[in-house]
Amino acid sequence: MAQGSNFVDYVKICCRSGKGGAGSAHLHRDKFTAKGGPDGGDGGRGGHILLKGNAQLWTLLHLKYRKHVIAADGQPGGSALKTGADGKDEVLEVPLGTVARDAETNEVLFDITEDGEVKVLTAGGRGGLGNWHFKSPTQQTPRYAQPGETGKEQWIILELKVLADVGLVGFPNAGKSTLLSVVSAAKPEIADYPFTTLVPNLGIVSYRDNKSFVMADIPGIIEGASEGKGLGHRFLRHIERNSVLLFMVPADTERTIAEEYNVLLDELVAFNPELKDKPRILAITKSDMLDDELEAEMKAQVPSGIPYLFISSVAGKNIQSLKDMLWRTINT
Repeated sequence: MAQGSNFVDYVKICCRSGKGGAGSAHLHRDKFTAKGGPDGGDGGRGGHILLKGNAQLWTLLHLKYRKHVIAADGQPGGSALKTGADGKDEVLEVPLGTVARDAETNEVLFDITEDGEVKVLTAGGRGGLGNWHFKSPTQQTPRYAQPGETGKEQWIILELKVLADVGLVGFPNAGKSTLLSVVSAAKPEIADYPFTTLVPNLGIVSYRDNKSFVMADIPGIIEGASEGKGLGHRFLRHIERNSVLLFMVPADTERTIAEEYNVLLDELVAFNPELKDKPRILAITKSDMLDDELEAEMKAQVPSGIPYLFISSVAGKNIQSLKDMLWRTINT
């Protein structure tokens, strides 16, 4: 099975939490007590639906065919102030970087960013109070108790935004997959046509002194991606979660380096203006084909105010310098 068919970054599920158990309206009776007071216990809480972060997961594939998630109801209260058992919670494990949204209002509820982090997605109904809560000087034997609260049913969208230290930004064939395969153990499928990379590829880049950082190859941007052309929107959202953006422009681009860089930047900012504030580095790729004179000429075309390097993944040119530059930027 190809990696692409395994990568699921969007699911819509119907969540139904458990109903709270009813409180008990029991009156105390035993062989010594003919007319005792109220001793009805509270009902148990209905089961929650919970999201739990799991660093070992990288896709929402396991939830793709699970359209309905239903938590158990709480149990009713009993005599002798016995509280009913809580309904069993349903725990959905998700990859880090998962965002939960209300499907009707599109409101972001929360996101999961840490391993083992647990948040309530759909809360279970509260259990009803037993009749002993309602005892008063004027009402000594209340014969009523609260019913449990009903559970909640809602459609939820779970979206995955890849968490990485460095996000690679460039048009198809800018050399992103090649760079990732050279600096990490990731083995992206590389071919020579637009939208080659159909899923974000993640690679762990080893750095000096056993340090490392995570690099994500986000699928190639095409102009108009921010308007939803191609698969644009789906992929641009992964860029939101990277701390440094590495723009990649090939040395053999038909435009000037500045033009190509500005088109990429415009697409990102049109999609999410906050991306403008992320640290950026520019790598001019495939530069093993340049002689010194041509490289000097191209340096004049580089937009001002952005750190840049001429690199070649194939020839290994400036790859270590690029890692140094990225490491410094991530850690400033």
